[in-house]
Amino acid sequence: MLLKGFLLIMGFIFVEIKEVKKMKTILVTGCAGFIGSHFTEFLLSEGKSVAGIDNFNDYYNPAFKEENISGFVDNEKFTLYRADIRNKKALEKIFKENEIEKIVHFAARAGVRASLENPQLYIDVNVNGTTNLLEFAIKHSIKQFVFASSSSVYGLNKTPWSEEQRVESQISPYAVTKIAAERMCYAYHSLYGLPITCLRFFTVYGPRGRPDMAVYKFTELISQGKPIEKYGNGKSKRDYTFIEDIVQGINAAMQKKLGFEVINLGNSRPVELDYLIELIEKNLGIKAKFVEKPMPPADVPITYADISKAKKLLGWQPRIKIEQGIQQFIEWFKEKRL
Repeated sequence: MLLKGFLLIMGFIFVEIKEVKKMKTILVTGCAGFIGSHFTEFLLSEGKSVAGIDNFNDYYNPAFKEENISGFVDNEKFTLYRADIRNKKALEKIFKENEIEKIVHFAARAGVRASLENPQLYIDVNVNGTTNLLEFAIKHSIKQFVFASSSSVYGLNKTPWSEEQRVESQISPYAVTKIAAERMCYAYHSLYGLPITCLRFFTVYGPRGRPDMAVYKFTELISQGKPIEKYGNGKSKRDYTFIEDIVQGINAAMQKKLGFEVINLGNSRPVELDYLIELIEKNLGIKAKFVEKPMPPADVPITYADISKAKKLLGWQPRIKIEQGIQQFIEWFKEKRL
């Protein structure tokens, strides 16, 4: 009887271990970044198992990235890997230790203007790093690959920007690396049948936003009584898209196997720079000081998403207007940064 009981217990333990090993996991690259941390948090709230990789680089303060993951880093369904997507040995370890079912790839060297200073780094991370992930996706029979692209690939195209347009007018190394990565994704889909959706994000903002982006940077400077640099006489326009809407769009894309698709995720309501500043002033209760400057060479005068494809294929459309989004961002900023 004792032997039988022992065997039953051991069998139970074996089954439990076997089940844990079979747990389907989603790999999120750039999990400590702005968009990556929000999406990881969303997945965990849905009860998903997540393996996250981030190299916590110094493009902006790494302490902010640590803060981004503080709410879920101890979640039992989350495993953090402090590594670089260029490191194949690190990727091998992740795929060995987890049964990766899907990949959502945010990790990238960010920043249009910064890419002018070190284009080789952008090529290395954004193109070569993405290729590494595609290689592992094929090797491990990944069922779905979602790639975070950028509206910057449209360059100087006529707006509103549609996925059907030819994209040959990129004006920054960053934009070039994003379109190159998209084309690499297409090659891997064409060669191996890997289902891939490339999402072109339009100026994402919200709580935990990147410090180099206009919404965060302007809010910080205005709150400190410092002047902000206003480019193009305040008439340039950006298609600001709130982070909650972006998360919902990514999730919708992750749920569907569309073969290969490129899809815009934008608010589809371009906002003039002067109006953005006005909203920040209103929510802070502080008037801005300005330094007028010409448009930087890598900047475009307007970004504007045609989102008819996202509505059709994903059943997605943005819900947060700029007035609501700025209010939510500044409430977070006051709590976390002031």
